[in-house]
Amino acid sequence: MVRPSAAMVRRKSSTVHYQTFPTPPPKSKGQPPSDTSSSPNGTGHARHASHTSQHDESPLPIKQLVVLAIISLSEQTALNSIGPYLPQMVSTFPDVDIGQVGLYVGLVASSFALAQFATNFFWGWLSDRIGRKPVILTGTLLTAVCFVGFGFVRTLWQAVIVQVLMGLVNGNQGVVSTCLGEITDRSNQSRAFTYLPVIYGLGGITGPVVGGLLVARNARFTKKDPYPYLRPNLVSAVVLVVDLLIAMIFLEESLEEARDLPPLGKRVGNLFSWAWQFASSSRPSYLRIPDVARKPSRHTNGDAAMDDDEEDDSDSDSASQASIPTMLPHHTTDLSHSQVFNRDTVLLMSTYLIFQLSNISYNSLYPIFGQAAPPRGRNLSPEEIGFSLAFAGAATIAFQLGIFGKLREKMGNKITYRVCLAGMVIAFVLTPWVGYKHIENGDGGISSGKGWLWAELAFILLVKSLAAVGCLTSFLLLITNSAPNHSVLGTLNGLAQTLSAAGRAAGPFLAGGLFSLATHVEPKGEALAFGVFGGITVVGFLLSFGIRGKGLEADDWDEEDGSEDGEDDEDEEEHHAR
Repeated sequence: MVRPSAAMVRRKSSTVHYQTFPTPPPKSKGQPPSDTSSSPNGTGHARHASHTSQHDESPLPIKQLVVLAIISLSEQTALNSIGPYLPQMVSTFPDVDIGQVGLYVGLVASSFALAQFATNFFWGWLSDRIGRKPVILTGTLLTAVCFVGFGFVRTLWQAVIVQVLMGLVNGNQGVVSTCLGEITDRSNQSRAFTYLPVIYGLGGITGPVVGGLLVARNARFTKKDPYPYLRPNLVSAVVLVVDLLIAMIFLEESLEEARDLPPLGKRVGNLFSWAWQFASSSRPSYLRIPDVARKPSRHTNGDAAMDDDEEDDSDSDSASQASIPTMLPHHTTDLSHSQVFNRDTVLLMSTYLIFQLSNISYNSLYPIFGQAAPPRGRNLSPEEIGFSLAFAGAATIAFQLGIFGKLREKMGNKITYRVCLAGMVIAFVLTPWVGYKHIENGDGGISSGKGWLWAELAFILLVKSLAAVGCLTSFLLLITNSAPNHSVLGTLNGLAQTLSAAGRAAGPFLAGGLFSLATHVEPKGEALAFGVFGGITVVGFLLSFGIRGKGLEADDWDEEDGSEDGEDDEDEEEHHAR
């Protein structure tokens, strides 16, 4: 009986396979076929492919996009639910002084980001080795367990430990971005990636609602209510469990090599089988090496019989070894370090770290600046700060859904990324110069009075929010297209999330420290912190000019703006004439 090959038993998938490269990547994990073979200068075929693909856009894999959206929204809802009650929770811990609440809130929040910094790269690398779906399921399950644990904490150090554990096991954001890059191609990836920041924005709305509504205003640790913060954490855990079930049933594996493996449940069973053999046998079947070169000896009947027995054992070992299904994808090609971390990927990672550091620092500086007393701050109430941020968030979602795609089509990924970094610089430069509520405080602002204050803040927050979401979307598209092979896309996204975690961990501390220092600087001390981070963002803006790879744009973007197409047509006609 002939054993069916892997190609014969391959499971069918409704997911469009990763087509980021100009031509489809090979089944093995080698580098994608060169599209320069059809012409001596290496440009004719690529441009022709670009022209044809512009008129043939692939349909979006709606089912898988919905599943990934549910995964992202569930996680963002759960993670953002902690923010509204965290200051109150920390203030009720018995080992926290009331004057140190701000410091310890930052400690708890940063512990999560620092833990993510330690493991995000690992989760991305692991998803390249065992598949995307197992990593997502593992991260979702363990994060749900951590939320249950966070509901039972009663001391500061318990909260820090649980947040560290939550950060260690949660690397799904980078893996979801990887899946999104693999189920889309260059013709439709822009539309797909446009919706990811929208999901994050919705999570920034649903999460605070869950955390804010399920905790009493004056919650305290008492005998009657020993765990006053359990309810929002249980709700978050339930949301993640529902997310886990949906992912188990409907999420399809997007890593090509992992699709040929047995179902995930059978692979887990194989793991226990292998572990049992390793513990109970001195010679597990998967470690036996068949001796195919051995030939039976014919010196004596006894020797021949012994050799026959050994040959039977060898055949048995071979059959046993072959009967154990594979647990891990088979990697046929290893890319070199220089191929993975080329100039474009290194510059993208560097500028992304600067962007995340600047973005989280602005998010930390604005509330401090807004509520501080004049002349350093603008004396805004918490309600006014919240309203301004909600306005910016709603405008960002509308921009992402209605405008960003059209702008990106006209400018391309690289220029969009560069312009958005410039927008971040503008926001940092202008913020400390907004006017004051009252004219008597107008000691250096462009103008004074509530009308001018809100007009200026609205403009600056719009610029900052739109620049931030544009940077994120453009980066996701650029890093997806910069991957030399889809086998390392998880690693690159994991590294990107590691750098993001580094920025989120360092930003709040640096921002708060600089603004505290600014209170002793005369005049316009508030400009110190904004100016420092604005200068850092300028560095990222300048570095972005080095990102020049030709394969970083979508199919609908003409790198030469039509100037070279005419030349190619003329060359083609000349070639046919000859």
